[in-house]
Amino acid sequence: MGDTSDDSDAVVLRWSRHPRCVALARQELRALLRKWELSTLEDAATLVLSELLTNAGRHAGTPGREIETRYLARKPGGLRIEVHDASERHPVQRTPEPDACEGRGLILVAALADTWGISNRTGPGKLVWAEWNSPTPATAEE
Repeated sequence: MGDTSDDSDAVVLRWSRHPRCVALARQELRALLRKWELSTLEDAATLVLSELLTNAGRHAGTPGREIETRYLARKPGGLRIEVHDASERHPVQRTPEPDACEGRGLILVAALADTWGISNRTGPGKLVWAEWNSPTPATAEE
């Protein structure tokens, strides 16, 4: 499932690289999750979205290009989040030093989503995606 979906039910939004857009994107996702009756995924999904969108804004932003998010409800009760950017540079999961202030984002994504990955897309750049296959998020203890 690593490729971008062409589901007509996808909610597609575009964001600048400004950090305040992360909070606005979380707000939009929360509203969609309530509408789709997937509120049990809210904490995990909004944290994953925050990490992916922040990474795109900090490390993959291309001047003059917006970052795109796609949210797709999956049956029964699943969810897919995609973050598209115009950079060819792929994020790399690191093992940060214990006292480091950065470098844990993709570790959190891997712990909270059922699956995640990086895919090519039509045109420049890539998309980073995360999926939940049921309305109950994965936990780090599993």
